[in-house]
Amino acid sequence: MRMNVLSKTTLMIFIVLFSAASAPAQAGRGTARLAGVVVDPNGKPIPSAKVVLTFTREQNINQEITANKNGEWGFLGIGTGDWVVTASAPGFVQASQSIYVSQLKLTPKVTIVLQKAKKESGVVQDEASFALLDEANLYYKDGKYDAALVLFQQFLDKNPAAYQVLLNIGDCYREKEDYENAIKSYNDLIEQAKADSAMGKDMTAKALAAIGLCHMRQNNLEEAQKYFRQSLDTSPQDENLAYNVGEIYFSNQKIDEALTYFELAAKIKPDWPDPYLKLGYVYLNKGDMTRAVEYFEQFLKLEPNTERSAQVQNIINTIKK
Repeated sequence: MRMNVLSKTTLMIFIVLFSAASAPAQAGRGTARLAGVVVDPNGKPIPSAKVVLTFTREQNINQEITANKNGEWGFLGIGTGDWVVTASAPGFVQASQSIYVSQLKLTPKVTIVLQKAKKESGVVQDEASFALLDEANLYYKDGKYDAALVLFQQFLDKNPAAYQVLLNIGDCYREKEDYENAIKSYNDLIEQAKADSAMGKDMTAKALAAIGLCHMRQNNLEEAQKYFRQSLDTSPQDENLAYNVGEIYFSNQKIDEALTYFELAAKIKPDWPDPYLKLGYVYLNKGDMTRAVEYFEQFLKLEPNTERSAQVQNIINTIKK
């Protein structure tokens, strides 16, 4: 059994399968179910609340549903990984909750409590504002960054306390390759996050990583490294952050750097299959078949019966021939 040489045939198969495994249409799919209820602070159901489920690995992978008269909702066909459930309703403050979904065990019912919006709070209070945000996200998903930028800015003008949208605004500028304005938006977010005891640290970490990506896009590797380190120093136990930095390096063919951050993500959350999958691909790229198989097999232990696991098993079988 040869496990130390990456043949041309194996490489071609890897390229095809890796592309398929990374496709958004497959990344969030599975057999799990996620259900819950939306209630007010008194535990009273909020009927017709909008519930959006987003896959953290691919922000454009999401499902949307309307809660029934009892405030109940449910999603089917959910894949393994970290998801964010966001609920909103007129007259209430939007709220989100992070959930880890596994194919191997039942995910507990999720209860999202929405607080009543106060006029003086400056938070999002009406459906019109939500509609602006939803439309902006659709434009961004379609690569229409100028149109998205206008709507994100309108949303922020109407809801100045919702400073988190500065991250979206920065992302639009970044995709337009206007790095100066992108970094300015991220820095504005960092400044405003200082007054936010609830979400400030998380948003700061995201903004620092985003600045690092801007520098990476401009081939300023030392600056990129600096901001990635600051980001992880700000939120050292955030496995998503470590994973995302690994993804940035991997997509830019910085394999050794990607290795470091995927290893960190796996260390922070040992029962999460995604970092092991990416570590398998890293070692496949490095031509180390033995280590690639080790990590692929660890991935299969955590995610045994999905489309991704079938693809990984095919790679292992090819390597071991």
